Amino acid sequence: MSDNAGTIGRQAAVIAAASGLIISAGLPAQAAEAHRDASALSDVASASAPSVVASNEAQISFERPAVESVAAPVVQTTAAAASQTALTAQSSAPRAAATVNAAGSTLAAIAYTGIGHPYVWGGTTPAGWDCSGFTQWVYAQAGISIPRVQAWSIMTPTSTPQPGDLVVQNGGAHVGIYVGNGMMISALNPSQGTLLHAVAATGTSVFYTLGH
Repeated sequence: MSDNAGTIGRQAAVIAAASGLIISAGLPAQAAEAHRDASALSDVASASAPSVVASNEAQISFERPAVESVAAPVVQTTAAAASQTALTAQSSAPRAAATVNAAGSTLAAIAYTGIGHPYVWGGTTPAGWDCSGFTQWVYAQAGISIPRVQAWSIMTPTSTPQPGDLVVQNGGAHVGIYVGNGMMISALNPSQGTLLHAVAATGTSVFYTLGH
């Protein structure tokens, strides 16, 4: 009985050892097969992958998108202001001219009231005046102060006389008030007094104005 048991035990040990060898031998074989499969796949992948070659002198560039900027609109405030100033100046000019014309018309109307008054050398009133006294009186009635002698020295010569301007004749020997249409009013002399007459009737003339 013990001999059989020993024999069976030895057989079992031999079988177990043999099985172990078989198992041990099988594992490396399987690992080697798996390695060969992986190597084969790697070789296939390497063979099928495209070949990429980069030159050392290759230059990389990209196109930069063009960006345009639009300037903000400029508000023409300066031009508008200049236009407004010009319009103001244009509208003011007619008013100024109208004021001067009105003053001139007033002076001419006052001069008419002096017609018929006597001539008195050195006089300055309607009771009797000389030519310069008469012109000074006319301007004074309009609120304008001018010198009695050489009143034109504070005025401006003009080639376009308007009613109310001074008419200086014969180099300053005579002076009167221009009333338009080539006519003037002046204190002439003791025999004629103050009259309305043509500018050309009493000599060469230069016209002077206070402004127009």
